[in-house]
Amino acid sequence: MIRPVKSYLETDRLTLRHFTADDADLLIELDSDPAVMRYLTGGQATAPEIVRESHLPYIIAGYERWDGDLGLFAAHERDGGAFVGWFHLRPEPDGPRDEAELGYRLRQAAWGKGYATEGSQGLLHKGFTALGLRSVWAATMTVNSGSRRVMEKLGMRLAGSIPVPEDMQMIEGAEQGGVRYEITKEQWELR
Repeated sequence: MIRPVKSYLETDRLTLRHFTADDADLLIELDSDPAVMRYLTGGQATAPEIVRESHLPYIIAGYERWDGDLGLFAAHERDGGAFVGWFHLRPEPDGPRDEAELGYRLRQAAWGKGYATEGSQGLLHKGFTALGLRSVWAATMTVNSGSRRVMEKLGMRLAGSIPVPEDMQMIEGAEQGGVRYEITKEQWELR
């Protein structure tokens, strides 16, 4: 069962909440794992000062930009409170508010437990039932089979190939490009 709460979302096993200025160490630890960063930076860690001075302030500013409804959310296990990673549901900076990107980044300890699917399902439910979203999309590298499986489990459909950004060309598998998946509110309602 999915239970939306004012500043965060709860699923059966996860709590999603807004990040705060005190959460830098969680993001630094997550982004320092080469396996987690494999398809993003080729395994290179994000510098702690970039997390503290750029990424975290941008995340927090997003809550104000989107009235706290959309953005990037810290995910914790409901049983015990362990940090498992983050999920996001947010429009493109200059895009329409009713079209949002879905994304997730989880600690290795959380892999294989169904959390990526569960947290994403919670955000899709909230987006389509309470936030007025018309469509949601997600993208990953073609070779990222784990992430692609999650998108397919969510009922998202392969919409096409996309180029890998210039700064990601050094990542193994970049030559195969990326993929974009999409789901509309109508498609989600038929699931």
